[in-house]
Amino acid sequence: MEALSRLQSFIKQHALFLEEEHVLLAVSGGRDSVAMAHLFKAAGYHFGIAHCNFNLRGEESELDERFTEGLAQELAVPFYTCRFDTNKYAGENHISIQMAARDLRYKWLEKIRKEFNYQYIAVAHHQNDVIETMLLNLTRGTGISGLHGILPKKGKLIRPLLYLTQVEIDELVQKNAYQYREDSSNLSVKYSRNKLRLEVIPVLKELNPALEQTFEANRRRFAELEILLNLQVQEIKKRLFKKLSEDEFEIKISELKKLNPLNTLLYGLFNPYGFTETVLHDLSHSWDGNPGKVFYSAGHQLLVDRGCIILSLIKESGYEEILIKSGTAIYNWNKQKYGSKTVPISRFELNTNENIAQLDLDLLSFPLKLRSWKNGDCFQPLGLKQKKKLSDFFIDRKISLNHKKDIGILENNNGDILWVAGLRIDERYKISPNTKKVFILEQFI
Repeated sequence: MEALSRLQSFIKQHALFLEEEHVLLAVSGGRDSVAMAHLFKAAGYHFGIAHCNFNLRGEESELDERFTEGLAQELAVPFYTCRFDTNKYAGENHISIQMAARDLRYKWLEKIRKEFNYQYIAVAHHQNDVIETMLLNLTRGTGISGLHGILPKKGKLIRPLLYLTQVEIDELVQKNAYQYREDSSNLSVKYSRNKLRLEVIPVLKELNPALEQTFEANRRRFAELEILLNLQVQEIKKRLFKKLSEDEFEIKISELKKLNPLNTLLYGLFNPYGFTETVLHDLSHSWDGNPGKVFYSAGHQLLVDRGCIILSLIKESGYEEILIKSGTAIYNWNKQKYGSKTVPISRFELNTNENIAQLDLDLLSFPLKLRSWKNGDCFQPLGLKQKKKLSDFFIDRKISLNHKKDIGILENNNGDILWVAGLRIDERYKISPNTKKVFILEQFI
């Protein structure tokens, strides 16, 4: 069978899976997924069949499920099924029925894959699906990833029928008299993909009878272009992204301005963190303004900060306050560890390390408080005769706006700031000739 040998060659060519590995086939009961199941059986691959009942077509949905279970029995392979309230899910999540079905389907398939030790999930997309996807993406607007449409392999998801056209699948099904279920919703043009399939693509095929082959060649070219672009982006990222911490990078704006083409490379650099083209356009048009502007994605933020962009994971705006007592103890705050003790002046040795606060015990009112920085904070830095806004102090010390909340602020019970952890104590609470006991709080690095 030509389709079988081509399947085996396609799987090897794209390294979809190894012969000894197990694959979970997503089978709706339609001709494409039924053909895939029969081809896998003929090839001797290890597989199971999974079917989603979305409860969208009444009795038709029930018959689809029963048919698919019968197919699994005929092929002597494991069968898994699940019923969804798709309309309810769509309403609760404010998404379309099609998007709801897609979300439910892939989440459940991945759950079954893990639970029953399948290495991959196979879906029955073919070359005509590639055309539809590429046209839909072009219509809606897309980057280069949308131009190559559907890839043969993406993570644990594989598409082993991408070597076949719809006509070839129809011929395979007819020749072998495979039984299948016809989905009546495929004939409705109210769905965008169906409208393309039934009304647009036939016209395009009049212009180019070899449309599938042309789009497949285009898909390969665009996929290769994406690889080249990603390689370039990774090289730029290695050069420009200076790692500040596990979840934070600094990028010089002057270097970003040199990128050409700017918009494409900005998108390549920051889209993996969830930033859209619109947000990145706004970023590039505001980075010459005053520092402090922040741009957000779902999980990250970009902070414009004095000639640099700070990329960081979004964290809570502040951390829980903790109370510091007068005795010897160990404290944990914001993944930082602090140790306290009290010593008489006779045993005291001055230490100028900024990670250690040495304060006159008699001037303190316990319990002290260790907290995050807040707007309006001010203190009298050691060595100065007047108070200073903490925000100005941070600027003088070149502390980025994003780092402020990670710095511990030690506050006296009367509201005075005693110590900006790791940076400076307050002049008013330093050790003096009148000091009898010293309270020491050390930040362990």
